[in-house]
Amino acid sequence: MASPSQHVATSTPAKDMLWGGRFTGIPGMPSSSDSFPSTNMSVAGGLDSLMMTYNASLRFDRAFYAQDIRGSVAWARANHRTGILTLAEFEAIEKGFAQIQKEWETGSFVVKEEVDEDIHTANERRLGEIVGKDTAGKLHTGRSRNDQVATDMRLWLREQLEKIEHILEDLVRTLASRAEQEIEHVMPGYTHLQRAQPIRWSHWLLSYGFPFASDLQRLREVKKRVNRCPLGCGALAGNPFQVDRDAIAKELGFDGLMPNSLAAVADRDFVVETLQWASMLGLHLSRLAEDLIIYSSAEFGFVRLSDAYSTGSSLMPQKKNPDALELIRGKSGRLFGAMSGLMMSVKGIPSTYNKDLQESVEPMLDAVTTTSDSIQIATGVLSTLSVQSANMQKSLTPDMLATDISEYLVRKGVPFRETHHISGRVVSLAERENVPMDKLSFDQLSGVDQRFEPDVMTVFNYQKSAETRSAKGGTSRSAVREQIEGLKNSLNG
Repeated sequence: MASPSQHVATSTPAKDMLWGGRFTGIPGMPSSSDSFPSTNMSVAGGLDSLMMTYNASLRFDRAFYAQDIRGSVAWARANHRTGILTLAEFEAIEKGFAQIQKEWETGSFVVKEEVDEDIHTANERRLGEIVGKDTAGKLHTGRSRNDQVATDMRLWLREQLEKIEHILEDLVRTLASRAEQEIEHVMPGYTHLQRAQPIRWSHWLLSYGFPFASDLQRLREVKKRVNRCPLGCGALAGNPFQVDRDAIAKELGFDGLMPNSLAAVADRDFVVETLQWASMLGLHLSRLAEDLIIYSSAEFGFVRLSDAYSTGSSLMPQKKNPDALELIRGKSGRLFGAMSGLMMSVKGIPSTYNKDLQESVEPMLDAVTTTSDSIQIATGVLSTLSVQSANMQKSLTPDMLATDISEYLVRKGVPFRETHHISGRVVSLAERENVPMDKLSFDQLSGVDQRFEPDVMTVFNYQKSAETRSAKGGTSRSAVREQIEGLKNSLNG
């Protein structure tokens, strides 16, 4: 581990830092080597070099460069309206920021590591180089990085959630489309990972379509709470120059204001809620991935994954691994971790802004990327896999129709609790005889219960079994088609 003398700075914070005035040193103060020779730290305001790195956030908050510029132009306009900036100064600032945005977009923006601790400082420092420090120095009047970063984050996250909304809609459409096209395929349905009853492949697809539709609905609700404007709240107490916060919010496309300045600068609920939402979506994606991993295995063989979403083994040439699905399953844990980690970071901080809140940025950035990528990979897997309907059919076994035997007798007027017992005896008989249930003779069945009639043999039909489940939500064609329409309608919001 490095000792203090190995990483401390001998220089004081640059005067161009937004907070540098208090810490730029006092003439006549003793140097660090006079008082603390082992540290090389300046009593007059020197900053440990590791602390500079520890404190800096430009390496990740540069993602907000466009939002920071957009917010700064809106802020400059507000300050022009209050008389802080002349028209010429505002126009120079607006033109300067247009140049800065192009520099970021083209990769020509030159970062000055000793000054540019965050995106706000970097943009304002560069603005001063373009329009002059006197004009640029007026920009920040009445604004704090506390309300500035919250504004940047909300603008950025709003844009990202809009993109995610569209790709999540694509996932839901893909599920609905496949369900509509492949409604004839019947496969085993499972409980406890044991074969249970025949269901339609389409019914299984829709069992994930509707949770994703709920995720879509929840996302639309989260967006509403993200899209509120904190700009104009200052460090914590509000703005003394009567800026028009409503006009600022309208210019930036916010639906409304954060109504309390103390809460506005402290609030990261919008990030926590986004991560909670992403975790729920990740849970659904993970379960979908798990099912498809199982169904694509040689032991099941219900689906074959496209080579575009599979990889091989470095040792075993025959292997085709479902890495895309395994990564979706694994990355869901990453989303859960981001959510729980951030909640632990913010749960104990006192009111208004604290530097702990900087820890909300990286989890947000990572979770957005992970969520977006995972949805798109899931959509790709689902849209390119091929259904192996013959293997689905081969996996259906007559014992899966034991409930249908019970229901046959119910239709004959026998109480269900009694029919359940009778059907169980039929299952037991088939096991003792070591034959499938549909190979039992009518005489054997009537030996179990004389209320069986010759038409009982028609029960042993998997398509017929699925068609009997015609109540809303069931696995019959009509019920599944109704669900497909419902899923499509959910896309309309």
